[in-house]
Amino acid sequence: QVQLVESRGGLVQAGGSLRLSCAASGRTFSSYAMGWFRQAPGKEREFVAAISWSGGSTTIYADSVKGRFTISRDNTKNTSYLQMNSLKPEDTAVYYCTARPYTVAANAIKWGYWGQGTQVTVSS
Repeated sequence: QVQLVESRGGLVQAGGSLRLSCAASGRTFSSYAMGWFRQAPGKEREFVAAISWSGGSTTIYADSVKGRFTISRDNTKNTSYLQMNSLKPEDTAVYYCTARPYTVAANAIKWGYWGQGTQVTVSS
C-alpha cells in the first residue's frame, strides 16, 4: 500500500511558478513510478506528467505542459515534485499525485494510488 499526500497548492498569477510535492508512505518508494494528473471544473481528469521508478530515467509530459513543467523525484525523501513554470489560467485545476509500480503511463486507469488532490489557481 502506498499513501500519497500532496503539498498545498495555491493562487499564482499568470506567468508565475509553483512547485507541488507529493510525499509517499512506505519503504518501497523507489519501486514506484510517480505521476501527476489534474482536473478542471467541468472537465475530465487529464494526464500531466510522470516519472519512472528508481532513478527516474523516463519522464513523459502532456503536450500542454511540455517545456513548462518538470517532474522529479527524491527517493531519499520518498517525495516527487512537479515544478510548474510559466503558468497559464488554463492550468487552473485540482492536481492529483499518483503512483503505480515501475513504469509510467498516461492513462489514469493504470494508476492505482491517488492523493487527495490540491487546488492550483492561476489568475490572469
